This record gives sequence, structure tokens and C-alpha cells, in this order.
Amino acid sequence: MSNIKYPIKGSCQCGQVTYELLEAPLMVAACHCKECQKLSTSAFSITAIVNTDSVKFKGAMKDWNRVADSGEVNGAKFCPSCGNRIYHFNPNEPDKLKLKPSNLSDTRIIKPTIHVWVSEKQEWFEIPEGVKTFNKQP
Repeated sequence: MSNIKYPIKGSCQCGQVTYELLEAPLMVAACHCKECQKLSTSAFSITAIVNTDSVKFKGAMKDWNRVADSGEVNGAKFCPSCGNRIYHFNPNEPDKLKLKPSNLSDTRIIKPTIHVWVSEKQEWFEIPEGVKTFNKQP
């Protein structure tokens, strides 16, 4: 994927929140936990782990959070108008964001390099061979 050009623009569904991803993600994960299934209304959600300073956001966002199984806070930022989730964050790790990258203009980067919480994955979904998997959160 060396032909991907940065920055890549992204936005929520209504366009009120926009952003630019300035560099490649550190990793891309597919999470199969039940909470991510609810979030994505699909079999899993895709998350790009990025350095906080590699994304520039514009537009007001609202917050929501929950306590994860690990005991850590899983915070979320989303568009207050259309409700589109933009990213997740752990307040104890301010240098990293968990970007929800399906709303990027170039989605070639969202191919997962790991699958997590496969203990809760939908039976019908088959993980490609050779991709790292974790039964829970690594």
C-alpha cells in the first residue's frame, strides 16, 4: 500500500465533523466483541490505532464513555448531528487514538492486521489465514 497518499480526508455522514489523517496507522484491528457488534451494527468494527498528533479534527464533537472489561475507560467522540462515531480513546493513553476509519475518503488502509475478541465473533465470519487473532483484548 505504498501508493497511498497522505493526508487522507475523512468526515462524518453529515459533514459537520471533518479530519485529516496525516500518516499511516500504527495498526488496524477488527474487534469482534459484542459491544463493537452493537456499535457497528455488523459482525465487527474496524479501528485504526494512530498517534494523536497524526490526526487533525475540525468541528464540534460530543463524548460518550463506558468502562471496558479491563477496567479502563473507553471514551468515544462522535458527531452531535448525525451520531457518526469518529474515534475512541483511553484517557490514560493520551498519545493514541482509536480512529473509526471507515469514513475516510481512501479506505484501502482499513484492512485489519489483527482480529481481537474472536471468542465473541459471529460463527459465519471466517478470518483470513495468516492474520493474528486474540480471543480477548491483547
